[in-house]
Amino acid sequence: MVGRRMTTSLTARLADIAAQAEVSEATASRVLNGKPGVAAATRQRVLAAVDVLGYERPARARQRSAGLVGLVIPELTNPIFPAFAQVIEQCLSGYGFTPVLGTRMLGGATEDELVGQLVERDVSGIIFLSGLHADLTADPARYARLAERGVPFVLINGYNDRIQAPFVSPDDRAAAAMAVDHLLQLGHRRIGLAVGPERFVPSRRKVAGFTSAMEQAGAEPRIQHTLFTVEGGHAAAGALIDEGCTGIVCASDMMALGAIRAARQRGLAVPGRLSVVGYDDSELNAFTDPPLTTVRQPVRAMANAAVHALLEPMGGSPMAETEFVFQPELVVRGSTAHVPRG
Repeated sequence: MVGRRMTTSLTARLADIAAQAEVSEATASRVLNGKPGVAAATRQRVLAAVDVLGYERPARARQRSAGLVGLVIPELTNPIFPAFAQVIEQCLSGYGFTPVLGTRMLGGATEDELVGQLVERDVSGIIFLSGLHADLTADPARYARLAERGVPFVLINGYNDRIQAPFVSPDDRAAAAMAVDHLLQLGHRRIGLAVGPERFVPSRRKVAGFTSAMEQAGAEPRIQHTLFTVEGGHAAAGALIDEGCTGIVCASDMMALGAIRAARQRGLAVPGRLSVVGYDDSELNAFTDPPLTTVRQPVRAMANAAVHALLEPMGGSPMAETEFVFQPELVVRGSTAHVPRG
């Protein structure tokens, strides 16, 4: 009886994994038994299903690492960065690479220090997310030196024509423009933009898209540069509310949450008296109060593109010197409404 129950349990577990990964039980079995003949993407889906369902990966399914790949990201308090890291790590694991995470934090290791540590560990390549490459006041020579050392790398968010490397970016101009168009369709004319420091490429692109959309509508663009934080959004929103804005476009969801807090402290209902649009689309946005209207950054597509762009030079092909641009998507929820009368 014990043996029969164990067999039934294993069969049920295999069926669960196959269903979660949307593959046949035979394919799931091949992956779990470490057998060849399964595409890397399919193998990745099966192993991800094992993880999601809370099962332990069988020893036979654990591939020997094909090498280490560094991932350098900003602090983890903004949910968009862990979201990128998770997809990138899943994709790398599907190709047999072991990701090594390096996080930049205030008072912690700098980007250059993290890169030095990764190079010492003999990583096969590095992916940078929203790093110094996006800061136009930073010295781009650090990336040239990295290339001279034979370390391939890919840069996400923040195209810089002074750096010869593959870039993966969302269309920040389109993102700001579609947020403005959404508010215009709701009758708003006094619309403000809360955006990060001007020295960052994504900030400049969002400003360009916002300004163009407002000018095409014959409306005056109002812009507040601040920090990409809740506190930054709070401060910028306060200034824009004082200018009479009824709608605010924010350059991050964290800033949008700060804008909502600023409105409530002034006794303004969101979206009754002030409409707020965020940017990124964290998984938590549907559960905020109110649920946040935002422009979704295509995280999965961008993360997978970054990994594939890195695999080429890691495999011996020349490193592409181009920018792959991905289109964002407006997600309408409860933080925007028609302009209040009067």
